[in-house]
Amino acid sequence: MNFSISEGTLGVRPPVTKPHPGFLFEAGEERLRKLVNDHYELIRTSDIAFLFPIFDEDDFSAAKKHAADFLIQICGGPAYFNQSRGEPRMVGRHAPFRIDASARRRWLEFYAQLLPALAEEGINPEYIQSFWDYLDVFSIWMINTPSQ
Repeated sequence: MNFSISEGTLGVRPPVTKPHPGFLFEAGEERLRKLVNDHYELIRTSDIAFLFPIFDEDDFSAAKKHAADFLIQICGGPAYFNQSRGEPRMVGRHAPFRIDASARRRWLEFYAQLLPALAEEGINPEYIQSFWDYLDVFSIWMINTPSQ
């Protein structure tokens, strides 16, 4: 598996390919929710924690749920995100947060730390790679602040 991080540029929105549906099939919703939870817990004590509601446990838990719901939906699962939050429109939802290329990189680095465990659990590495590839490209869309 190759968890390299593509360069992200403000205002550039490259074409995105959704993860292979086999990723969700093999991981399951519960494991994907654990992945998101573990990701947020790494963020909680990181240099990008200021982008997340870490001081309000209810809001932080809700953010984890929304993120997991979105990823489950993107991976071909039920439309939990749409049912609870409406259409994703993620660029607009992230607009209030100052996300630069560096913050995006840190966000991805935490997933890169967590994804190898999925292969150890028997999830097809090609499916994991497709999930990574989605995160890598789609996260470029979230950059909304020039790098300093």
